[in-house]
Amino acid sequence: MLNQQMKPIDEINNVAKHAPWLANFINIYQKLSTDNLHLLADIYHQDIVFIDPMHQLAGFEHLQHYFNNLYQQLSYCEFKIENVIEQNNEAAVYWQMSYQHPRLNAGKIVNVQGSSHIKGLNDKVIYHRDYLDLGAMLYEQLPLLGRIISWLKNRATA
Repeated sequence: MLNQQMKPIDEINNVAKHAPWLANFINIYQKLSTDNLHLLADIYHQDIVFIDPMHQLAGFEHLQHYFNNLYQQLSYCEFKIENVIEQNNEAAVYWQMSYQHPRLNAGKIVNVQGSSHIKGLNDKVIYHRDYLDLGAMLYEQLPLLGRIISWLKNRATA
């Protein structure tokens, strides 16, 4: 039988129940902001491979540059870790991202559900792949395109 552990929400912040690299990832991501992006060096390996729906990056310097550019454009960004499934040196992390961008969703906060597949090596994350609905995160938040997508969704369910 696989050594697999599913962590309910009330246990996620109890870092003693996670591998050190994963506990560190959870703690830092839940407090990450434009003021503390230097903390990324504490969780990511120099040879990190990072993949999301828009980018694939290799190496910590590229990842740090990506985060710096991303966070500079946001008025607000917060991750809430909702669930973690851990097995050996890998984890599936389920989260909600809340962010605010002055030119998206009329400047209001946008909430996006997503998950990350991460792998640890030597107490740091060596692989990180995000899965999320890019339409809900970006396209639906654009003034003209958002109305078109909304219209298409309504037509598809009518």
